[in-house]
Amino acid sequence: MRAHRLTLPLLAVAFAVIAAPLPGGAAEPGPELEWVEVFSPDGTITQTAVPRAFEVAAAPDEVDADVVAVQQTGAPDQRFDLVFVGDGYTAAEIGIFHSHVVSKWAELSAVEPFASYKQYFNVWQVNVVSPQSGVDHDPTLGVARDTALDMGFWCQGRDTQTERLLCVNQTKAGQFAALAPGSDQVIALGNTAKYGGAGGGVATAAGANDQAGQIAVHELGHSIGGLADEYDYPYDRHTGGEPTEVNVTADPTGSKWAGYLGRSSPDGGVVGAFEGARYYRFGLYRPTENSIMRTLGREFNLIGRDAMVEAFRARVPELQVGR
Repeated sequence: MRAHRLTLPLLAVAFAVIAAPLPGGAAEPGPELEWVEVFSPDGTITQTAVPRAFEVAAAPDEVDADVVAVQQTGAPDQRFDLVFVGDGYTAAEIGIFHSHVVSKWAELSAVEPFASYKQYFNVWQVNVVSPQSGVDHDPTLGVARDTALDMGFWCQGRDTQTERLLCVNQTKAGQFAALAPGSDQVIALGNTAKYGGAGGGVATAAGANDQAGQIAVHELGHSIGGLADEYDYPYDRHTGGEPTEVNVTADPTGSKWAGYLGRSSPDGGVVGAFEGARYYRFGLYRPTENSIMRTLGREFNLIGRDAMVEAFRARVPELQVGR
């Protein structure tokens, strides 16, 4: 590995709040609350409303870290750049952080279509050093640690009902991620073995937990493939128009993916039209019974996988030859 040090002269963009995007027309939880995507150990994905985070950015002179190329296969504008930042890793624990990054990348790149296209990814590791080891509220609510990115379970105490909700200061995480030569998706790993994670502009996962890497797979379905969530929580009936994402529809016949109907899908199902998708129990339909966009640990369905491949081809010049 070759490490190089980069510094960030100023913060050019503010990262989005932690909430996953809501469908058009859905009621917002209120100005004091925001939606956060929650991942359960059994793979179930839901959303919960938590008090909105008020994040303080790090001073520019504090944003300084070694950037390591875990995998570099091309120029950032011709590749997908995946950036891992860590929290709760002291200077003596950067080697542990590296092992967590390598493990999560191996888990992600074993899932199709990443397995077939992993040579078109750059993977960067930003060695964020924390004064103390671990994350807040681990092992119990109320435990506080001095860390660089303010990660903590129970969404930093903002949601005392959901222990596994591992939240991060997204503004700070984005500042450090911007040190990498390119950044299409940021994943913040916490120095903990306790299961946890959250979705949003910066996905989070427990670095030492073997199950938590599936969160990154799901989040890249959003950021690369533009895929919608296929789970049906928290709303009842959709009464709006046709969604723009390729993997959800308001048409119960599934005509949006007519060319796929009846075909076997990599997630183990057969393509049809299954009611319940994009946060609604009724009125929206997904292509298969249970894909990674509905439950962690699953494969992408056929529509989702093809959308991911098309996104790869649109971004990578080598894949555009002969199209």
